[in-house]
Amino acid sequence: MTAHTLRYYERVGLIQPVGRASNGHRRYTEADECWIGFLHCMRATNMPIREMQRYATLRELGDSTSLERRKILEDHQAGIAAQIVELQRAHALLTHKITNYRKIEQRIRIGGPLLPESEQAEPEYDCTLAPTG
Repeated sequence: MTAHTLRYYERVGLIQPVGRASNGHRRYTEADECWIGFLHCMRATNMPIREMQRYATLRELGDSTSLERRKILEDHQAGIAAQIVELQRAHALLTHKITNYRKIEQRIRIGGPLLPESEQAEPEYDCTLAPTG
């Protein structure tokens, strides 16, 4: 994580100000590093900063907020699961398209028979692989 990101997270309240060495460098504890790693993971999975701030505020309040924090994480996890499904569909579509292009290239290399135009044309989007929700 960059120094800029750490300063930003400190500025918006995601991390608490930490002690500094004599040279001015921030000195993070192991607990700080674990929390920063968690924030990095949440951001990498597109959790909005406001939601991260809400979670951080609840975290500061202690164990009495565990239900709310769990709900935030469960909602985020459900969003990630939906993204994974969409990415798997996109991956399948790309695999299908790439396979078809390889077949076309192979026919060109070996000088194989040309297919009728209706069989050569690839739809830009295969509806059988389209998202259903």
